[in-house]
Amino acid sequence: MQKNENFDSFIKLTNYCQNNSYEGWDPYDGLNSKIFQTSPLKYSAFFRLAWIQFFKLSPVDLRRLLLVSKGYNAKGIGLFLSGYCNLFEILKNDCDAFSKEITLENCTKNIVFLADKLIELQSPGYSGACWGYNFDWQNRVFFQPKGTPTIVATSFISNSLFEAYEITKVEKYKKIALSSANFVLKDLYRTKKENGFIFSYSPLDKSCVYNASLLGSRLLAKCFHYTGNIEYRDLSLKSLFSVISKQNTDGSWVYGEATSQKWIDSFHTGFDLECIYEIMKYTSDQSCKDEFEKGMKFYLNNFFLENGIPKYYNNKIFPLDIHSPAQLIATLVKTNLFKENSEIANKVIDWTCKNMQSKKGFFFYQIKKMFSSKIAYMRWSQAWMFYAFSLYFKAIIIDSEKLDSEI
Repeated sequence: MQKNENFDSFIKLTNYCQNNSYEGWDPYDGLNSKIFQTSPLKYSAFFRLAWIQFFKLSPVDLRRLLLVSKGYNAKGIGLFLSGYCNLFEILKNDCDAFSKEITLENCTKNIVFLADKLIELQSPGYSGACWGYNFDWQNRVFFQPKGTPTIVATSFISNSLFEAYEITKVEKYKKIALSSANFVLKDLYRTKKENGFIFSYSPLDKSCVYNASLLGSRLLAKCFHYTGNIEYRDLSLKSLFSVISKQNTDGSWVYGEATSQKWIDSFHTGFDLECIYEIMKYTSDQSCKDEFEKGMKFYLNNFFLENGIPKYYNNKIFPLDIHSPAQLIATLVKTNLFKENSEIANKVIDWTCKNMQSKKGFFFYQIKKMFSSKIAYMRWSQAWMFYAFSLYFKAIIIDSEKLDSEI
């Protein structure tokens, strides 16, 4: 492969993640502080949220000082697993794609390690395989104790296990991924809507978060793809139609239905679009194509500047969050729109590598007007950029080779 100018950035990131064994801190892990856990403040929702925000917004990492340990985050592990599956596919097409830096043997070893780690990290006691975070989590709507499974984490992780199965043919990976459909159907609350319903974020809440519900819908659609179970398809589409009906006239979706969830941001919009596209693909139902195209137009026109700067919100630039450029690549590749939007994709990835990567290889969390956060978060930053890079090079290498062969 002719080395892309961002190849070195990817290798530095890969080395950083491997050297840290994929363990790290998270923007939301403040409640893991041993000091906070011994305080009566831990019983107050207000102080739990304030403590998390203190860690999240601080430009200085206080985790060692306040006794927050590094750990494995299941969703992060799932993203790394998907990333290595993508790299494996690249190397199958071009065994010299990454020279000596990344090999098929290395990818296979990491795929097995990460898939087995995910099986180990499952949340027990539910109707099917499911996963949560390695920390207590308080937001403005609800509280999630450590290990509480969420549809967001479960969807990404199950998808990565399906990908691992396709490469290794290890049946337990597919079996566990398929069982996650039972978690979605039996453990999540459904808020009824006129044309269907919306899945809750977790078994402990009744919130209506659109991207989360769509991730559950996509998981059912993919399980339908593997099993042919009509119930999976029908419920996937019912929940899809409910979110589609919430699309704004300009093509956007707000984050959720609570009064505190009315913002519109880049990466959750990317989740929405990726899920809508893949639900249509797996169910062979194209009835939401117009809404998808309208949403994609809004996404591309409102979140990325001409010079490659990735905005967080539709109506303001700062903070610049690493999740936004990562999800752009994922959205374009997963919806087969990378080629026709490669110019903005290249500008965004170039800008991100030049402005948001440390010399040590890790990517920063956020750039703000005044006090930026350059802390190395394993799930939020490194796992997402590793996953994005794997898709980026997959689009460049495999798609370009297919084009060359056609010519």
